[in-house]
Amino acid sequence: MSATSTASESGFDRPLVLITGASGLIGTRAAQALIEDHHVVGLDVLEPPDAFPESADFVKCDLTSDEGTRDAIEKVVRDHGEQIASVIHLAAYYDFSGEPSPLYEKLTVQGTQRLLRTLKEHTRTRQLVFSSSLLVMKPVEDDGLLDEDSPVQAEWDYPQSKLDAEAVLREEHGDLPVVILRLAGAYDEWGHSPPITQQIWRIREKKLESFFFPGNRAHGQAFVHLEDVASCLRAVVLHREELQPWEVFLIGEPEVFSYGELQDRIGELLHHREWPTLRIPAPVAKAGAWIKEKMPIAEEESFIKPWMIDLADAHYPVSIERAKRRLDWEPRHRLGQVIPKMVENLKRDPERFDEINDLPGAG
Repeated sequence: MSATSTASESGFDRPLVLITGASGLIGTRAAQALIEDHHVVGLDVLEPPDAFPESADFVKCDLTSDEGTRDAIEKVVRDHGEQIASVIHLAAYYDFSGEPSPLYEKLTVQGTQRLLRTLKEHTRTRQLVFSSSLLVMKPVEDDGLLDEDSPVQAEWDYPQSKLDAEAVLREEHGDLPVVILRLAGAYDEWGHSPPITQQIWRIREKKLESFFFPGNRAHGQAFVHLEDVASCLRAVVLHREELQPWEVFLIGEPEVFSYGELQDRIGELLHHREWPTLRIPAPVAKAGAWIKEKMPIAEEESFIKPWMIDLADAHYPVSIERAKRRLDWEPRHRLGQVIPKMVENLKRDPERFDEINDLPGAG
């Protein structure tokens, strides 16, 4: 543990940490993980939830606005001084529909640039931590693991916006140290992961799509529990004095639950029998998704879009050796052990599960 973790226990003598996107799932948990020995200030356009620590401060901040960003940072400086130990930058735009949006550029890319420039002008910030995505990486073939030196290849607007924001930080960070965390998909015992919860819903409802898979069932994508994301962010802050001026880490669980295993396991847990899954050619699956999307009347909007079929068997196994070595971090949770708890919560309180995960019929 870095010596920076031994700050005074009294109020503002603790290291100051700012969290953008503080009202979100990761932001709230990061604040909880840091509040014991840091002074935390959350920044967001939305008011923080009840779970946000009471002893943390909150400042409304619109990163799509030059004036909004400047006013928020100036308020932080007036209230707490210009010395900031770390800024955890989580605020970004994402939309699983795949539809284009100007917010990818305005919030994720330009908002990152705006925040960086404002911090450099008005504060003495010792570290900026940017939450990127594992999806910026080029998927691997059957063998091998992704690491921080593997090639990148964004397949749609969300990861491309993360890559563009990374490029802005690399070009403009100067003497402000930056840590890039390429995070796997986050989840917890109540779901909070659309790829997982949508699959649970399709299998629960025995939708036609739940019996077919258009990709390689042996491939899979790394995930990471929300508690482990929070502990990783804490580790990055505590080790800030030991890290290089530019660092990149892949953050996920080292064991990948394959697409086939995930589908089979959910089916068994929900219906108490072996779940029959047939592989179909991608063009057939894409045509089916297109037809369903274009149908004038549907019971609910389909989560599966034609463009997703091309990525159905993208393989994202990760090596976390760098994070283990330099951050002294590794995840405590494993998706395979949490899926049964997720399904148990669904069965115990289906209305709450559907509402939390914005599933069809919720509310």
